[in-house]
Amino acid sequence: MDEQLLKAVEDRADDLVALTADLIRFPTVNPPGEAYRPCAEFLGARLKKRGFETEFIRAEDAPGDSDRYPRVNIVARFDGRSPGACVHFNSHIDVVEAGDGWTVDPFAGVVKDGRVYGRGACDMKGGLAASVIAAEAFMATYPDFPGAIEISGTADEESGGFGGVAHLARLGYFSKPKVDHVIIPEPLNKDRICLGHRGVWWAEIETKGEIAHGSMPFLGDNAVRHMGAVLQAFEEELFPALDRKMTRMPVVPEGARRSTMNINSIHGGQTEDFRPGLPSPNVPDSCRLTIDRRFLLEEDIVTVKAEVIGILDRLKRERKKFDYEIRDLMEVLPLMTERDAPVVKAVAKGIMEVFDREPDYVISPGTYDQKHVARIGHLYDCIAYGPGILDLAHRPDEWVGIADMVESAKVMAIGLNILLTGTTD
Repeated sequence: MDEQLLKAVEDRADDLVALTADLIRFPTVNPPGEAYRPCAEFLGARLKKRGFETEFIRAEDAPGDSDRYPRVNIVARFDGRSPGACVHFNSHIDVVEAGDGWTVDPFAGVVKDGRVYGRGACDMKGGLAASVIAAEAFMATYPDFPGAIEISGTADEESGGFGGVAHLARLGYFSKPKVDHVIIPEPLNKDRICLGHRGVWWAEIETKGEIAHGSMPFLGDNAVRHMGAVLQAFEEELFPALDRKMTRMPVVPEGARRSTMNINSIHGGQTEDFRPGLPSPNVPDSCRLTIDRRFLLEEDIVTVKAEVIGILDRLKRERKKFDYEIRDLMEVLPLMTERDAPVVKAVAKGIMEVFDREPDYVISPGTYDQKHVARIGHLYDCIAYGPGILDLAHRPDEWVGIADMVESAKVMAIGLNILLTGTTD
């Protein structure tokens, strides 16, 4: 065990806590994408003081980007004394809305009882801070290291990552020869390595109708009632069929080893923009439903879509005046990095040294930015590993344990040492 490297991490524990709290205090809520620029600039200034070269890349063509809410990403790079591999730590800086039910200020970065509280503490500003501390501890311990270290803070992961990692991947930031290994410090627990994720298909289904006066609905055609028939068919046919599908992928939690579909939203008739206004006496001529279909390595995307479209086509044949449109919003294939990949073995070695046990190898129930690293950057030596308990993400009183962050930073530092210097003792 490299005691000097581990001590370098321990010596920075207070700095790790302070950095996590500082990052939480930027309310980088997505949507709409608040405070991206100041958060990215804060991180860039921190890394520049440590000798990193920094770039700020705005995804001007990304969904949601505007002058009010610019999709700003920070990429920092430190080149070692000689050529070698590049290890890239990627963290998203955006967080979901705070919601209700908090007992502390969600954006105050409260530190108490061995934890840092706040929206994004677990998912994933604690992981971002841990990667920074790991890199700084390694650089201080091995100033003559070969290769390069990169750290990025990217936008919009919570809404698909299109203004963040997807944009950077299209620009070549996640491809060889620029980058060789990627670690994404998502909160999958400190002794687990996440090899990938299930597939996802987001789509919007719209049923059509004909507007008429609400007092004479027989003169129109109610799109909401048509959508009710869709939902009934899903309940009776699709959901039971999905529940019977199981995977060999080590997805956590156990329930996510089945195929699933969530109804994300439904909108019909008078727009919600008028809430809490008076109701409109109209027959709705449109109803829109957004679905979130998560599928398994054993499933084919064509079949996944056909299961839904087949129900819609049957309703069109059997139900009077039924008509629909379906629009793809996003599709990502299931992904699983091989357990003998270099980044997997390096982080596994770190877990063995810090925790004296083999890591658990898991698959995430939902996608994260590894999807863009693989499908756009064609870089497959990528995992998620970071502090935090996944079950706490997006919930009130979200927190990350201080000891967990320190231990995860040690694992990351050991992984860096193995990947850049080849040292395994």
